[in-house]
Amino acid sequence: MPILGIMASSMQGAVGDYESIATANGTGSSGTITFSSIPATYKHLQIRYIGRNSATGATLATLRMRINGYTSTYPLHRLSGNGSTVAAYGSTAEVYIQDIASMSTNLAAASIYGAGIIDILDYADTNKYKTVRSLSGTDLNGSGEIYLGSGLYQQTTAISSMTLEANGVNWLTNSTFALYGIKG
Repeated sequence: MPILGIMASSMQGAVGDYESIATANGTGSSGTITFSSIPATYKHLQIRYIGRNSATGATLATLRMRINGYTSTYPLHRLSGNGSTVAAYGSTAEVYIQDIASMSTNLAAASIYGAGIIDILDYADTNKYKTVRSLSGTDLNGSGEIYLGSGLYQQTTAISSMTLEANGVNWLTNSTFALYGIKG
């Protein structure tokens, strides 16, 4: 139990502990959102988003993340559920933090977007690898999914840029991604 208490308290913050660093919106013509020149002045980072992409093959999709342009492998885990089915996946050989969070696609009803929070822990600490974790979901008006994901950036280099990709399609115009710094 103490481990959970430590983890929970390390990400809790009082009013004023979260500072906006940058916000980016989908354009409808690009599947990439990049946050760059991230200052190394915070303890953790957090991305909050509402998202929808232009895919038409299914109503649900995922986003993937690349850190500092790193193209080697990322270990990851994910768990999802839709009310009747649970799925789990793990890998040590992905070239992205693949499928880190959930969202809707252009096949879903027009007003439906996925939403989520992605935490990047100890992003500026040059003595350890960086953990990425997410909680996201999409309600498709009676169906949908909840999604938990995690990944590991196996470098001690401070994170100065992150790219969020729509898996080969485009972010729709009302998709919004906000990057926050969390004071330590």
